[in-house]
Amino acid sequence: MKVAALVGSIRQDSYNMKITKFIRDRYKDHLDIKIVPIRDIAHYDQDIENEPPASVQNFKAQLSGVDAFLVVTPEFNHSIPGVLKNALDWLSRGNKEMDGKPTFLAGATMGALGTVRAQMHLRQILNAPGMGANVLPGNEILIGHVQHKVDDSGQLTDQGTIQFIDGVVDEFVQFAHSQSKTREIASNP
Repeated sequence: MKVAALVGSIRQDSYNMKITKFIRDRYKDHLDIKIVPIRDIAHYDQDIENEPPASVQNFKAQLSGVDAFLVVTPEFNHSIPGVLKNALDWLSRGNKEMDGKPTFLAGATMGALGTVRAQMHLRQILNAPGMGANVLPGNEILIGHVQHKVDDSGQLTDQGTIQFIDGVVDEFVQFAHSQSKTREIASNP
């Protein structure tokens, strides 16, 4: 299953990018995850949505043919970062690349709550009519105190967290396959 990963943290030493790479590498036998950069996407502007700049066209082209999405976010002021919201705004226009696609969420923070508020807000955004993402219900990867759960090389080492992520990924794979079968049945009555 081809999965596009959107990571809301663009800082060089991002914990959320480390978590994304961990998920990509650990589950490569089940998920073909491609991290799609969002740093350089032009700001969404309705005046140019029908003729988007090259940065947007390139971003959307990288999503062609994906079966599912992984959205990984830090928490900025109880919400998602602006750079991630901008990418999602572009995805709610034109081809609406996330519409109906199985999607799962993750996030890491140095605080105790592990992006719970950001992910609640993210679920609202992904449920909007323009987005229509089919988000895995009830399985949030919320990693609090992440700085104590990775080693010096940035590898996730906390066994409890790893086991939890194993369970969520298993749930997501089953969820995505069931959604695929449902779409198949609906298109071949």
